[in-house]
Amino acid sequence: MKHNHPVRWTQLRSPELASLCKSDAIVLLPVGSIEQHGPHLPVETDSRLAEEVCVRAADLMSESYPVVVAPTVWCGMSEHHMGFVGTISVTFATFSGILRNVCETIQRHGFTKLMIVNGHGGNIAGLQVLVGELTRELKHPVKALTYCALKNCAEAYAGILEDQENLRHAGEAETSMMLVLTPDRIDRDAMLNASNSMHDFSSTDRPYRFVRFDEFTATGVNGITRRANEEKGEALLAAGAEAVADVLREEFMS
Repeated sequence: MKHNHPVRWTQLRSPELASLCKSDAIVLLPVGSIEQHGPHLPVETDSRLAEEVCVRAADLMSESYPVVVAPTVWCGMSEHHMGFVGTISVTFATFSGILRNVCETIQRHGFTKLMIVNGHGGNIAGLQVLVGELTRELKHPVKALTYCALKNCAEAYAGILEDQENLRHAGEAETSMMLVLTPDRIDRDAMLNASNSMHDFSSTDRPYRFVRFDEFTATGVNGITRRANEEKGEALLAAGAEAVADVLREEFMS
């Protein structure tokens, strides 16, 4: 049965949300950041992409199960981007406090199936800690994922992208997706000519230390931008949404 309702929490009326709660709807909570994304992308990029992936995943699920997308938590842990103007960063205490309050109030209304969908790399470690704490504190366990890190998404992205294997900060993937969503806010000259970097944050063979983006990139870009395009962007958004929908089916419907 197709569930004909808007998927965004903010567009629904209270009785409609109450009905979704009675239907045991899944709630997606997009989490992102407001931070510099090079000279060519708007600072809303991470938050906008997380929300879009959630909305598309909810639409994919509409034939089989009701899903609603909660208001995006736009503030993330972005201290490593503070060397570039436009970044707004919060501490872990603030980040976890906001998410704790949002998740708790959603559950108090009766929703039991809640998935945090993250779109910012700087939030990953904090979310891993927070999920453990919320599982202990709340009546119903809260789960979290980072959409581009999902196996199905990462494999799809590797087949779509030309200059990088997965999502990198302000690089080919994010630029392509934002060309779909906010084409009028992309500086295409800067996109084609930005000085790019390919810094690797994943190495585990040396001690961890805090690394600011302005230590290794003059533009704030960590990736390649010149071959981004709308066709890739549509494919990337579709792959991210399908990967999230697959997880929802596995976690809540199997």
